[in-house]
Amino acid sequence: MIYPTRRAVLIGAAGAPLALLAGVAGEGLWLAGLAWVLVLLLALALDAMLGGARDGLSLIAPRAPLAAVSRDGSANFELRFSARAPATLEAALGGSERLGLLQDVLRAPVEHGLAELCFPLRPQRRGPARLETLWVRWTGPLGLAWKQKIFALDLDVPVTTDLRRVRDEAVRLFARDAQFGAKIQREVGEGAEFHALRDFQLGMDRRAVDWKQSARHAVLLAKEFRTERNHHVILALDCGRAMSEPLGEAPRIDHAINGGLLLAYACLRSGDRAGLFSFDSAPRLSTGALGGPDAFRTLQLMAGRIDYSTEEANYTLGLTALAGELQRRSLIVIFTDFTDSTSAELMIEAVGRLAERHLIIFVVMRDDELDEMISAEPSTPEDVSRAVFAGSLRRERDLVVSRLRRLGVHIVEAAADRLGAAAINAYLDLKRRDML
Repeated sequence: MIYPTRRAVLIGAAGAPLALLAGVAGEGLWLAGLAWVLVLLLALALDAMLGGARDGLSLIAPRAPLAAVSRDGSANFELRFSARAPATLEAALGGSERLGLLQDVLRAPVEHGLAELCFPLRPQRRGPARLETLWVRWTGPLGLAWKQKIFALDLDVPVTTDLRRVRDEAVRLFARDAQFGAKIQREVGEGAEFHALRDFQLGMDRRAVDWKQSARHAVLLAKEFRTERNHHVILALDCGRAMSEPLGEAPRIDHAINGGLLLAYACLRSGDRAGLFSFDSAPRLSTGALGGPDAFRTLQLMAGRIDYSTEEANYTLGLTALAGELQRRSLIVIFTDFTDSTSAELMIEAVGRLAERHLIIFVVMRDDELDEMISAEPSTPEDVSRAVFAGSLRRERDLVVSRLRRLGVHIVEAAADRLGAAAINAYLDLKRRDML
C-alpha cells in the first residue's frame, strides 16, 4: 500500500490557492495549476521509487513473547530489507487487550538493512491472548509517500502467573544454603522423629535428657530428633468473584497464586507434599498431594488453569468436597477473601468442620486502600461516609478473624506482595512446634 504523507498533503493544499489565483489573473495561466499537480504527482512517484521496496521487507522468525500478569514484558520483532532501505520506519502492533500493550506506534532506526522493534507490554489479567497483526510503514528520501506492509502474526501468547517473582523470592528465602552446594542432609534438631542419643551439653534443653539411658551408662545422654517429612499440605484457593477483583496492580487471585506457589516450593523443599485445590460456586481443580522432582512444575501448570470467576464462592460445597478427598490429616492453607457477613458465616461453619480433623491456616490479604480510607482526614461529607463504611468493613473482618481463631485456625494477614513469605513463616512455625 502506497499513500501520501502529511507533508505531501500540505504541499498540495498550499499550491491550490496559488493555482486558483493564477487562473483568475490570466486565461493561459491555469496551466500553471495543472503543472503544479503534475510536478507533485511526479515527486510522489519518485519518492515511492527511491524508498525501500515492499517486496524486499521480511519479518525474521517471529516468536511469541513470555507474558506474565503484572510484570513488564516486551514483544520483540526483527525486520530485514533485502535491497534499498529507509533510514527509519514506524510500526504498530495489534493484539488482545489482555496483553496490555503500552505503546501504539513505535519508531525505530534501520541500520544495515535491519530494524529491531520492541513493544512494551504489561498484562493485567491471566488467560489466552494473541498477537494478530504487525503494521510497518516508511517514507522515501523526500518524505512525500508512505509505503506500508502488513504482516499477519497469529501468535498465541498465554498470559501466565508471574513465576519470576516466585523464583526470585524463593532464591532469596533459601539463599543461605547456596554456599554449601547441593547435598543430601538430615535436618537434625527440632522435630518428633527420634534420631539418636548424644552426650548432653550445656545449653541443650533439659527436657531432652533420657534419664533411663543416662542411668544405664552413668553419663547424661540427650535424645536427638529429626524433622518429620512427607506431610500433606493442600493450598485451597478461592477463585470466586471477590477474589477476581483487583488489589493493587493485579487481581487478588493472582496474588494468592503467587503466594501459594512460593509456599508449595518451600513445602516440597522441606520434604513434604503439596497440592492445589480451587473452588468458586463448585470445586474447579484438585491435584491431590504431589511429591517428587516434577511436582512443582505440575503445580505451575495447574495453577495456570485457574480462571477468573464471576460467581460467588460456595464455601460449604468447596470445603466439604476437599474434606472428602483427604484420606489423612493434612495442613490446609486457605487463600480467600470475604465481603459480607452472610458469606462469612457460611465460611466459618465450613472451616469449623474442616478444623475438627485437619490443621488450618487462613490467609487473607491486607487491604491498604481500606486502611487509607479509615485513616484519611475527611474534607467532604462523602469522605466521612466512605470512612464510616470502610470502618464497618474492617470491624466485620476483625470479628470473623477472631471467631476463626477461637476455632483453632491459624490466621495469616499480610500485604499482597508479602503473602508468600508470611505463609511460609506460619508453615515453618507450625512445623517447628510439631503441630503438623
